[in-house]
Amino acid sequence: MRKVLALTAAVLLLAVAAPASAATRVIVLPGATSAEGITAAGGGDYYTGDLIAGTIFRENLGRGTAERFIEAPPGQMAAGVDFDRRHDLLFVAGAAGGKAYVYDVRTKAKVADYTFGDPQTSYVNDVVVTPQGAWFTDSYHPQLFFVPVVSGRLGTPRTLPLSGPGAGGAPGDFFMNDIIATPSGGTLLVAATIPGKVFTIDPHTGVSAEIAGVAASSVASLVLEGNRLWAVQLDDKITRWCLDGGLSHGTAAGTITDPLFDQPVSAIKVGNRLAVVNSHIYSGYPPTSPTYEVLVVDA
Repeated sequence: MRKVLALTAAVLLLAVAAPASAATRVIVLPGATSAEGITAAGGGDYYTGDLIAGTIFRENLGRGTAERFIEAPPGQMAAGVDFDRRHDLLFVAGAAGGKAYVYDVRTKAKVADYTFGDPQTSYVNDVVVTPQGAWFTDSYHPQLFFVPVVSGRLGTPRTLPLSGPGAGGAPGDFFMNDIIATPSGGTLLVAATIPGKVFTIDPHTGVSAEIAGVAASSVASLVLEGNRLWAVQLDDKITRWCLDGGLSHGTAAGTITDPLFDQPVSAIKVGNRLAVVNSHIYSGYPPTSPTYEVLVVDA
């Protein structure tokens, strides 16, 4: 994730801007028209997607450098992104039209172009790569899409219908946004933006359950490390939670704020810090901010 509400419909610049804490690093994405997902690429590199233009940026947060890495054709979007480092495949949730894409980062070539669900109403908002393959969310329908990956080969996609509280309301109501997974891929976690809740999903059955105690208004994306959970919220904060061993209950463990947060939409853990993507989505749709940036803040 890593995601923007669909309801509101080469060198990286590095600077520290007042009134942020001196510890906050601000990295402006060159020429971005929007910003959404972020994923680790290995070797200190990260990929970030431009939601509206579909551009993929490659950053190195340590060096403060980046480039426009993949230029997408007109009309192609990039919501959530996740990277399969074993096979050098970058999975991109394509947002409107039920679209999703896969790139080979060695060649920058698009190796798969999918249309999931109903192309008129499905909104593919985020993706997570597990040892078994890639899972995509549909913000307007109670279903996930799965693309198996076996020895670097993409298998036949399938749809997993959801049941339980994580299935949301009626089809057509915006609900599910980000998706992450435990390291084994045995449990999926999704962020439901409108109720501000987090749910677990069994990837075999589609049965969902609410993580009790976790209340995160306008939650757009999640970061999980062991039993620690960070909920990235469009209302300019990131809340921390401690989860029990069964991922059934969470206890509040603090809140991260920063004067430079402007609808943070996704994040990734970088050592003891978080790299947070500012979406500026409330400036309009398409958003109208003059810059889009990654903030590096204490976790």
